[in-house]
Amino acid sequence: CDPPPGPPKPETYWMSSCSYARPFNWPIQTAFPTMQSVQQDRRVSMGVNGDLYFSNVLVNDSTADYCCNARFPYKNIIQQKMPVVVKVLTTRTVAEAAPTWLSPKGSSSSILALQGEELLLECIAAGMPAPHITWTKNGDNLHITSRIKVKNFNKMIQIPKASFEDAGEYSCTATNKIGYIQHTITVRVKAAPFWLEKPTDLILAPEESGRLVCRADGAPRPTISWFINGEPIEEAKPQPNRQVSGETITFRSVSAENTAVYQCNASNQLGYLMANAFVNVLHATPRIIGARNELIKVVEGSRTFLDCRYFGSPVPELQWSKYGQGNLEGNRFKTHSNGTLEIKRIKIEDQGTYLCVISNIAGRDEDQVRVEVKEAITIVTRPQSMKVMRGSDVRLECGVKADITTPLTTTWVKNRKDVTFTWRVSLDESNLVITGVNRDDEGNYTCVIKSELEQQSASAHLMVMDRPSPPTDLELSDPYERSVRLTWVPGDSNHSPITEYLVQYDDDDWLPGKWKNLSSYPGNLNSVVLHLSPFTYYEFRVIAINEIGGSRPSRPSKRFQSSGAPPDVVPKNVKGVGTWRNNMEISWEPLTYREWNGPHLKYLVWWRRRDSREEWKNATTKWLKYYIYDADTFTPYEIKVQAVNEFGLGPESPVVIGYSGEDRPLAAPLNLRVSDIESTQVTVHWDTVARESIMGELKEYKVYYWRDSSQLRWLRVNRGLKSKVFPENDPEPSGVIAGLIPYSNYKMYIVVANSRYEGPQSNHIYFSTPEGVPSAPKSFRIQQRHLDSIYVDWELPEEPNGIITGYTLKYQTVNATRGEELKTEDFPPNVTSFSIRRFDRYTRYRFSVVAHTRIGMGEWHTEESPHYTTEIYAQDQVDISTQGWFIGIMCAIALIVLILLVVCFIKRSRGGKYPVRDKKDISLEPVDDKDQEGSFDYRSLERIARLPTLPYPRREEERGIQRAQPSVEAMMKRSYSDDSLVEYGDGGEIPFNEDGSFIGQYTGTRRDVRELDFGGGLELHSPMNTIYSLA
Repeated sequence: CDPPPGPPKPETYWMSSCSYARPFNWPIQTAFPTMQSVQQDRRVSMGVNGDLYFSNVLVNDSTADYCCNARFPYKNIIQQKMPVVVKVLTTRTVAEAAPTWLSPKGSSSSILALQGEELLLECIAAGMPAPHITWTKNGDNLHITSRIKVKNFNKMIQIPKASFEDAGEYSCTATNKIGYIQHTITVRVKAAPFWLEKPTDLILAPEESGRLVCRADGAPRPTISWFINGEPIEEAKPQPNRQVSGETITFRSVSAENTAVYQCNASNQLGYLMANAFVNVLHATPRIIGARNELIKVVEGSRTFLDCRYFGSPVPELQWSKYGQGNLEGNRFKTHSNGTLEIKRIKIEDQGTYLCVISNIAGRDEDQVRVEVKEAITIVTRPQSMKVMRGSDVRLECGVKADITTPLTTTWVKNRKDVTFTWRVSLDESNLVITGVNRDDEGNYTCVIKSELEQQSASAHLMVMDRPSPPTDLELSDPYERSVRLTWVPGDSNHSPITEYLVQYDDDDWLPGKWKNLSSYPGNLNSVVLHLSPFTYYEFRVIAINEIGGSRPSRPSKRFQSSGAPPDVVPKNVKGVGTWRNNMEISWEPLTYREWNGPHLKYLVWWRRRDSREEWKNATTKWLKYYIYDADTFTPYEIKVQAVNEFGLGPESPVVIGYSGEDRPLAAPLNLRVSDIESTQVTVHWDTVARESIMGELKEYKVYYWRDSSQLRWLRVNRGLKSKVFPENDPEPSGVIAGLIPYSNYKMYIVVANSRYEGPQSNHIYFSTPEGVPSAPKSFRIQQRHLDSIYVDWELPEEPNGIITGYTLKYQTVNATRGEELKTEDFPPNVTSFSIRRFDRYTRYRFSVVAHTRIGMGEWHTEESPHYTTEIYAQDQVDISTQGWFIGIMCAIALIVLILLVVCFIKRSRGGKYPVRDKKDISLEPVDDKDQEGSFDYRSLERIARLPTLPYPRREEERGIQRAQPSVEAMMKRSYSDDSLVEYGDGGEIPFNEDGSFIGQYTGTRRDVRELDFGGGLELHSPMNTIYSLA
């Protein structure tokens, strides 16, 4: 290379392919730079002098050119040497060769090094294969220390600052399998002069003695020369009291003539040193220099220095004492030549005032120093190193003991920087509290306790365990049909060992980002083989897991597609079902896209008749159904399906049996009949139909039935059609139909059904259910019509389920202070109300009512009477009579009644006959049995006879006494004789009223009482109920 010499020495490096990368100072720039640095190794290396060495040459060393570049760092200039072209003249196999030296030559050499400068030792050898270099020093293995570095593939030793101990014989040995050679380098270290002891200024009083010393060393050893005021001492005026002896000048009984500046020069062939010393001869009174009467505060146990710098000539004598008593010298006290008193391991009892006294023949001086000894700072509780989980709370304790008179300052330092206190990091006295630690809180924490005299510190390391850092650099390799190798670089475990890696994948082309778990692997692996599905695009990511949790997912790998393969999944749920009587639909569940294993998936369908054992037929389709036509009705077929793609056939599905289509059954079940008829259920029987007439697979027998009417002719019913399914069971099939309504007329028929159709209807049959127990009476009402009684009424049950024969009412007080037995009242079917007297206005009752048929009691209905506000009602009755509006209304009613009475009186005064139509309606008002004149009116009997029941006088109801009622037969006879007109002209007598008018022709449509069913829908009420309701 031969780089320019400098200074400074340039940096040298070699580049290849640099013909087109000309330096800027070349006249023509033909192309952009394409240089590449020469890669150095054990075979190719650059020497200390900048030359490029090849231990052996290979074919690939032939390149366009090599160029050497020299860079001057301070000038930022690069110089490039003309390119050197290397051509390898032969490509034949080169025989192996023993090592030979390229640099240095021969078997020995020597190097002269200067102390403090860089020392470089180099051995570069040729050979095939490339030799290996080892080093020894003075016959022993070279010990590599921080001062000695081995570089350039063991070819060079670098010592940054050479010293005399580096001198010696260094041997380098080049070895390969053919042989070895050795080279010895003798290193000599020389040095320019350096000081061992420099001369210092000298102050002497007259007649005192002293000396100047000048000691230096070097290699070679330097020569010492003395000068006085810049003149060689040999040429200066001789003085009898001055004696020069090599490195020392001695003065005895000095005088003012000896005052001068003396120079010492130490030199050898490598350099020189010069030092000055002033010798001053004078007479001066002792004087203490510096501050006086100082107060010094020190810490117990420390080394203390009390200064007492002084000046005087001749040199004064110095004495230290405490409180002016005695001389302090020895043990823990030491007086230095400059006047300083040193106290080792000072104690509390050393506290006090110290006196420094200096004196000579010219006089005396003194100074006081007051010493205060403080108790040392002691950290009694040191912070402990911790290993904590992220998010936990940490408390680093730093307990301190110190002098109570010494103010302290506590500082926490993290990684040599002061801790910044926030809401999360706070100081509790001298303790550091960190809430919810995270990774940024990790580090070395130091508690620093400071006072004006000293500082103490204690450190601890906080280690934060966290979830691992995500893996990086995911790479895919070794792709196969159903596998690929995934490799990654593990992330930081964050102080908790990684126990597991979870590999996830995304194979969704339409909705990317839906990651699914593929497999887990041990935490000591970072390269695994993944088992995949063929012909699928994949992306992978890895999550590292430790005992803290899982890391963030890594960045996804590159997208990867596995190669295709034949399908390996069997189509599922294969079945054959006829949709028409002469076809069969073969269907199956499709393969998912991930199960295709290749493009253009299709299905190969196979079928044949089961009974004929014919050859298999097949067809290929891309749909999920295939139809077979021209099939016989309900014929069994063997079916199988397999998936096909471009890579081949998949496995065949198991053979299943399918049937072609069904047709309508041809026959109906015969001999439909019932038995064991009960009020709510009946047993049905029928004869089965022949298998061949079903035209398919027998699914069930289905009975249809409906409620045609009730045996209570007045009751309307719901004729909705119901059905009950009976599967095939035995040759004499039967079944039970439940949920029927008692005392009803039903119709029924039956059909047979296959999987698709129902057959024709059987013959219709009729049957009736017997009586049952009724449902609960409906519309139960509790009313307070008077202050001292409760009135209850109800209506006929919604489903009588037979002829109602009566009612039972039970009642009992529920809030009385005394207990009362349960009372029972029985009523005929035409009585649906009841009135009970209360003990007081606060009494409440619980009522239960039930209806009866001949079969028995039905369903009970229970209800409690509410709380009535009787006091308010009674108060209203008292106060209402004094209200003006009430008096007005009563006057108006009296006036209307008076007018009606006048009109009636006028009409009655006319006498004779009156129109019958004026009296065709039966009055519901109570009629007095006597007219106004006191005579009895027989017409009242006729009106009473036409009422459905006799009224209860109100006063008799209040006494609880019932009057005997006419029998039903008597009422029927009265009703029959009142207005029959012999069934409107069919014969018989026509009864007339007392005034000769006949009534029947004006009563509208009549109904024979004998046709009424008192247990049915006839509800009879007392005429007094209307009057009571108006009261």
